[in-house]
Amino acid sequence: MTTRIGVISSGRGENLRHILESVRSGRLPAEVAVVLADHPDAGALRIARDYGIEAHFVDPSGLDRAGYDGVLAEHLDRAGVDLVVLTGYMRVLSPEFVRRFRGRTINIHPALLPAFRGLDAFQQALDYGVKVTGTTIHLVDEDVDHGPIIHQVPVEVRDDDTHESLKARIQEAEFRAYPEALRLFIEGRPKVVGRRVVFEGREVERS
Repeated sequence: MTTRIGVISSGRGENLRHILESVRSGRLPAEVAVVLADHPDAGALRIARDYGIEAHFVDPSGLDRAGYDGVLAEHLDRAGVDLVVLTGYMRVLSPEFVRRFRGRTINIHPALLPAFRGLDAFQQALDYGVKVTGTTIHLVDEDVDHGPIIHQVPVEVRDDDTHESLKARIQEAEFRAYPEALRLFIEGRPKVVGRRVVFEGREVERS
């Protein structure tokens, strides 16, 4: 059976676009069933509709975190999703949502976790003076940017990097890494052992 993905986003949707292109090309054996966003003008909604994907703005007004996540979960359940994928989603998921979709909610973070958790990981990396940062795709747990790691891709920090130049290179790495990590997760028969995600099936192709 084809894995059905539900995407939750707050932003432009460029990671979503690359996921959809990987689905279209056959590299990612999945179907994006629904895209949800917490802003009515989120680029992810427009991209989803351009690809003929069901897309909904879910208004958070008047709802607490658990209540809002409950509405998201209802949309995901109606769409019959197997996997929840976060792309630039800027809200912290409630413990209730994490428990409901435990082991099948995936996020991407623009740093090599556990380094530089939280907001503006690009500037954190520059301020700390690291020579290498990157991107991490991980399972979501109750803590922020903390769950077991599925895949990581390093990105060199250059001496003349600015916030924008480093951000651009990390995002380019993300566009390749996220579809690959999803394919690995779908095809690789993953098992979580402690904090490690172990794959019994095929390995991801490295960029």
